[in-house]
Amino acid sequence: MSGSSVYRRARTVAASATALAAAAVGLWSGLGGASAHAASAVPSPDHVIVVVLENHAYSQVIGSSSAPYINSLKSGGASLTQSYAETHPSQPNYYALLSGSTQGVTDDSCVTPGFSSAANLASEVIGAGRTWASYNESLPSQGSTTCSSGNYAQKHNPWFGFSNVPTSSAKTFAQFPTDYSTLPQMSFVTPNLCSDMHDCSVSTGDTWLKNNLGAYATWAKTHNSLLVVTFDEDNRLSGNRIPTVLYGQPVTAGATSSTTYNHYDLLRTLEDTQGLSTHAGNAASGQDITGIWAS
Repeated sequence: MSGSSVYRRARTVAASATALAAAAVGLWSGLGGASAHAASAVPSPDHVIVVVLENHAYSQVIGSSSAPYINSLKSGGASLTQSYAETHPSQPNYYALLSGSTQGVTDDSCVTPGFSSAANLASEVIGAGRTWASYNESLPSQGSTTCSSGNYAQKHNPWFGFSNVPTSSAKTFAQFPTDYSTLPQMSFVTPNLCSDMHDCSVSTGDTWLKNNLGAYATWAKTHNSLLVVTFDEDNRLSGNRIPTVLYGQPVTAGATSSTTYNHYDLLRTLEDTQGLSTHAGNAASGQDITGIWAS
């Protein structure tokens, strides 16, 4: 747990009655630090959108003239300077981010739809009576489990691997609402193989993000909503250190965190923004992202 997280926790406890503070500290010690990751340090946005881009290291994007929009989100929001993916290649990282486990996936081959019934962010959100959807660029039709189609690739859409996530919740990007107040409480946006920087340039992906989610980001700044932009993995040359930027009203503008985080920590944080009582897979032992949130 980072020093800033300890400070935030201590400040919260200090504001409580002395007896409760002592009890909280006792519980923390008794559980070997488990309560150190309490969700109280995480905001509760009305809407969260997560965008996963592809195959670029932190230094290829942050500070790059090819990514002016992402860097503007960094300046107006927060950046995690020590954010890491789990493995290579792409697909296992998507499963890690959604479910806290790679689910035995080791390559980019298409999976059998619904092969796993493990808990995941989507199933947890739905199970809690909250709203979930994914918006997938170039998906042939809503709910299509096809392996590939043009610039669309199933390997970047892990929700299809889970029997407890309705395929109908996977929408085309053309279904992304223009009235952002109608967005689900939690959603993922998956650009296609060009727009996500996999097959095309950093500049192409950066421009796509600005053109397609820039208006949401601006709206989120005044509507208690959050945009998270992260990457599946690096370029295999930087120890899997990836860019992760958060933007919106709940985020302190210009904040940075040098705490080491990974996909499991991001998953845990996303779960806690939804007030969930469970954490999928390795997110159960993860840590919440702290030190970047507006008070």
